[in-house]
Amino acid sequence: MKIIVVADTHMPGKSKQLPSRIVKELGSAELIIHAGDWKSMEVYSMLSKYADVKGVYGNVDGDDIKENFPLKEIIDVAGHKIGVTHGHGDKKTTEKRAIEAFEDEAMDVIIYGHSHIPMLKYFKKTLLFNPGSPTDKRTLPYYSFGILEIDQEIRTEIIFFSDKN
Repeated sequence: MKIIVVADTHMPGKSKQLPSRIVKELGSAELIIHAGDWKSMEVYSMLSKYADVKGVYGNVDGDDIKENFPLKEIIDVAGHKIGVTHGHGDKKTTEKRAIEAFEDEAMDVIIYGHSHIPMLKYFKKTLLFNPGSPTDKRTLPYYSFGILEIDQEIRTEIIFFSDKN
């Protein structure tokens, strides 16, 4: 299953439309996971034209998002458990907050956002995956999103691109 992983779109504030680079991949997506800070339900509408959309709310999301998405979610894909959280909160790093959100459950993958810093690494036996942001790179050189492919194996990559149009 091909999953597009995105977070921190902050739309329409940071962009009015999805970047063409992510749209290119959305056409072959079987699932889309958004790790919070959508900013508007328009983002859900845009993404849901391509595939089923799962996600969580982030710290900048209003009541409309919170009414439609949980603070954290566990998704089962081909027997693999994927934990999704935004990772916001007080004290500790975003990564530590994401790990602690699922400390009582064994996850194969934890997807989170908030920092806008793309990252892929293992913590013990759990793959930690922050796709960065496709619309707000902050001080980083590139915008980004992720691709997660799951069947008997887990394959993942972060796509970096420079033009958000």
